[in-house]
Amino acid sequence: MHFTSEQRLDDGVLEREFTLGEIPGILWTPESGAPAPLILLGHPGGLHKMYPRLVARARHSAAEGFATATIELPGSGDRPRWPAAEQARADLRRALEVGEPVNDRIIDALILPLVEKAVPEWQAALDALLALPEISGPVGYSGGVISIGIRLAVVEPRISAAGLFAGSFVPRSMFEEARQVAIPLHVLLQWDDEGNDRHAALGLFDAFASKEKTLEANMGGHTGVPQFAGDAAARFFTRHLK
Repeated sequence: MHFTSEQRLDDGVLEREFTLGEIPGILWTPESGAPAPLILLGHPGGLHKMYPRLVARARHSAAEGFATATIELPGSGDRPRWPAAEQARADLRRALEVGEPVNDRIIDALILPLVEKAVPEWQAALDALLALPEISGPVGYSGGVISIGIRLAVVEPRISAAGLFAGSFVPRSMFEEARQVAIPLHVLLQWDDEGNDRHAALGLFDAFASKEKTLEANMGGHTGVPQFAGDAAARFFTRHLK
């Protein structure tokens, strides 16, 4: 991990950009500088585009005593283009524009290769982050492409709790993986999400094997998540990581 820049935000949070090989990322740590538990911030891709939302989540988490970090997804932002992923996104846009159902072929082509490539990168980032003296663990995962969160919850024992956003397409094979997830979960569902099948999201929640799992459903579309939903997620991580 190589830090490339740093700045102190006006609330005292230290923001540092880094690279891990070819992967760019950002680490935010609380003003105190004391070793802090870590939350990995997932997102749909495009660090520059997503920065305002990510830094807001990071500052909120820092106020609760958490360090947070994120990395760019494969094929997104400034990373090399991924022709297969771009073709899958084009197929998805075409289906949505003409009002056709988004079939399993499109969903699998869009999500499964991303999961296969992104999850080992998140694990490599976690290796590097936990080696820093300002990061103590335990670790949580929050938001992003829900299938990435599912796979991480299954294969990464260092993740103790996850807050997942049911706002992306989920391949059928991921439902089987969901049945292996046993860590505490807080799942957010926007009831009128334009790009998400509500019934599939409810079925996915039912599939999770976690003994403690909470579903928070709010009215509104994909970008209409209310502030109190973020507060509930913060309380969830405080219970399980501190």
